[in-house]
Amino acid sequence: MIPAPVRSLARTVGLTRPRVAAARMACERTTLALARIRRPAPGGRILCYHSVGQPECGVNDVTPARFRHQLERALSLGYRFVPAATIADGRGGARDLAITFDDGWHSVLSGAAPILSDYGIPWTLFIVSGWLDRPESGPPGILGWRAIEALAANGVEIGSHSVTHPDFGRLGAAEAAEELEESRRAIGARLGVRPDSFAIPLGQSANWTQAAAHAAREAGYRIVYAQAVETRPAGTVARNFVTQFDNDLVFGALLRGAYDAWEEWV
Repeated sequence: MIPAPVRSLARTVGLTRPRVAAARMACERTTLALARIRRPAPGGRILCYHSVGQPECGVNDVTPARFRHQLERALSLGYRFVPAATIADGRGGARDLAITFDDGWHSVLSGAAPILSDYGIPWTLFIVSGWLDRPESGPPGILGWRAIEALAANGVEIGSHSVTHPDFGRLGAAEAAEELEESRRAIGARLGVRPDSFAIPLGQSANWTQAAAHAAREAGYRIVYAQAVETRPAGTVARNFVTQFDNDLVFGALLRGAYDAWEEWV
């Protein structure tokens, strides 16, 4: 445990945990990019974004200009964009990419959706059903059900991201089952179709258990998305997280597989 005087000094100079985590993330991603690691992805890559022009999302926020630039860069490098399920089902090619978003921040609608529409790119949004049912229970800045319904009507795949966004690594079997089943039921009730895809909140290897995996299958989920290619739990589909630090150097390294063994530090 860090001694109280040290914690006090850290607060005085502004060394909060989020700032330290952000600094570490920036260093790690730049270092890996410079290492020029290359890991082929014969079946394609699934990218995970959170917000596009919503600074309160911190390290997970990408500006609209950078988001557009990343899409254009990928296209210029010969990649094509396909639905996430195409890659998850093993039907993707080495030059295939998919776009997914977690949580349901309002900038996904205002910032990301118009850009994706400009290029005709399919995408998936994973929502936290409890935040929509009870807005006061979640963070401010989350879309409401009406916006989700409109996105679904326009062809966006809507998947589940649980009821309350818990750490499934800390849940018992019954709690995990309730989160999975209730979210799928709630989304089905609003959209008319129950989702068959689920994105693990936090998404790292420690945030999923065998009990949760069993509960997901029992609840009717066909695809479960995690994070890193090399560290993801068995039976899950990998995604590559995109952060605010991902300039051309880092984003190019991401496409080459430099972060296939990298997990976000929190």
